[in-house]
Amino acid sequence: MNLWQSQEAKSRFSELVERTLRDGAQIVTRRGKKVVVMLSYEEYRRLIARRANLAQFLLESPLAGSELPLEQDKSLPRSVDLQ
Repeated sequence: MNLWQSQEAKSRFSELVERTLRDGAQIVTRRGKKVVVMLSYEEYRRLIARRANLAQFLLESPLAGSELPLEQDKSLPRSVDLQ
């Protein structure tokens, strides 16, 4: 189970922490709506680190070094009748 009602999460917080560490992200709901995700600190740091450095993200991409032909189309734009 990775979905917790807020009251249940509050009363069983230690178990919520243990399950987060063991099984990954846990979602907390309030009035049936998903409102919070609990992550391990390591997972949080990994997510923040990736977002903070776009250049590193691009270098780690599966397409890095694939030598895709990236050429700009230099033809003139086509005419479009807007009437």
